[in-house]
Order: sequence, then structure tokens, then C-alpha cells
Amino acid sequence: MINKLIKRIEELEAPIVVGLDPMLSYVPKHLMDRAYQDKGENLEGATEAIWLYNKGIIDAIYDLVPAVKPQVAMYEQFGIEGMKVYMKTLEYAKMKGLIVIGDVKRGDIGSTSTAYATGHLGKVTIGDKDYRGFDEDFITVNPYLGSDGILPFVDVCKQENKGLFILVKTSNPSSGEFQDQLINGRPLYELVGEKVAQWGELCMGSQYSYIGAVVGATYPEIGKELRKIMPNTFILVPGYGAQGGKAEDLKHYFNKDGLGAIVNSSRGIIAAYKQAKYESYGEAAYADASRQAVLDMKEDLKNAWQHL
Repeated sequence: MINKLIKRIEELEAPIVVGLDPMLSYVPKHLMDRAYQDKGENLEGATEAIWLYNKGIIDAIYDLVPAVKPQVAMYEQFGIEGMKVYMKTLEYAKMKGLIVIGDVKRGDIGSTSTAYATGHLGKVTIGDKDYRGFDEDFITVNPYLGSDGILPFVDVCKQENKGLFILVKTSNPSSGEFQDQLINGRPLYELVGEKVAQWGELCMGSQYSYIGAVVGATYPEIGKELRKIMPNTFILVPGYGAQGGKAEDLKHYFNKDGLGAIVNSSRGIIAAYKQAKYESYGEAAYADASRQAVLDMKEDLKNAWQHL
């Protein structure tokens, strides 16, 4: 799957993933009204509004970017109805040719880790037939439990030719409370990066491993060091735009081949119509505003991607 992701990035000249992290406050009124009229002003109606919103954005951007990254918590907050829309969103994105990164941040040990991996990346056999659960192409995972928590995911990735993005240095302000702590004089994130590189050797694609890393855009100097530690690791970069990460800071996340990273933007794209820059589109054309935000992001990243 990493080879497919790289191919699409090269074809589209867009190392961009759109985070499908919807909140009800993002959904335009005309979609809310339509959903409530059809399903009622309840959980089913609210999630129908989310679905209509996601569909509009996917339709507007699927030919511009290689991948989308739904954040499962934004769907789980609505319970079972939300998870139905999460699944529906995954299936529709795939139908439109997009690679799906499930932002689920799972992590446990033994059979529990295997069950998570099976549910999101693999398949279960019932009788003489195989069935797939969520069937994302990649998922995010938390390495806090060590190799016991990661290797079951790696095993399923090998079987299914799918991938992981493992949290190494996250973009949030308090990440340093644990991730920056020194162990024998070295920050923890460096040690995690080394382990990610080792795990990645177990599951290599043509140029890069199926086992990637999450490194936030808000810490560019750390990103530069981790790029050296993980030369064959594809990096998922959150924190661009709304969280303060700037395009000029991202060049060191990429390798000299112009590859090696994919940059996420969530509300900066999906809620673009709420920004002053795109307010002329209005609520009715929210998806057109999202499309323009992708085009603007692509241009913004161009120097960081090409001039290495």
C-alpha cells in the first residue's frame, strides 16, 4: 500500500492528506436542515448531516489529493450511528480512488492488539468465508506499550499489504511532557524513532517501509533529526496550518527524492468556508471552498517539496 500511496503522490504532485474530522459546527445549515427533515433531530439526523458534509468534500477534492484521514473520535461521539457514517465515509472515499488512513491511535498487547489490527486492517473468517471490518489502508497506532503492542499490527500489515503510522513526536503543545524526556541523555522521541525504523525493516515496500511515523509540523527541528533517524520511514505530518505548522518548515521532513512525507490538513480544508480568505464562497459552496483550500495548500507546499 505504501507503493500505491507514493505513486498517487507523484501523479498528483500533492503530498497532502485531508483530515475528515467533522464537527456539527462545521456543517452548513442547509445540510443540517435536510438531514433533520429526513432522519429527525436526533443522533441519526446529526450523523446524516455529517455524511452529507463528508460526501460533498470528497466529491470536491478526490482528484486533487491521494488520501483522506478520518479521525474516528469525531464519529464515535455519536455512538453506533456515528460509526455507521465512519464506515460509509471510508467506503465512499475508496470508491472515489482515495487511500484511507484511519486515525484511530490504537495500542494494546497480545490478542487485543491483534483484534484491533484485524478489525481495521485485516479480516475475520466466519464459516468458510472471510469478512472485513473497517478495512482502512493505513491506521495510526500508539507505541507506548512497546513491541508487544506493535508487532501484532505489523503481522497483519504483512498479510494484507497495508500500513501503519506510529506516533513518534506529536504536534500538540504538551507532547513534550513525555516525548521530550531524556533517557540516557537522549529524548524519548528519538528512541521511539529508532524502534519505528527497526520495525519498518520487517515490512518494506520498494523504497519506503509500510511502517510509517507521525511527526508533527510544529517541531521542525525535531522533524529534521527524526528524518535522519528514519530514512526509509514515510512520515505523516499533522499540525500544518491551523495548528501553526508552516510550509517553509517542512522541507526537512522530505528526503532528497522529494518523497518521504505526507502533510495533513483537517479543519483548514474541510471548514475552509469559515475562514475570511474563503468566506466569499458562502455556506452553500462549502465544498468549493475546500477544493480551493487544497489548491492553495498544494501551492504553499510546492517549494518545500521540490526545492530540497
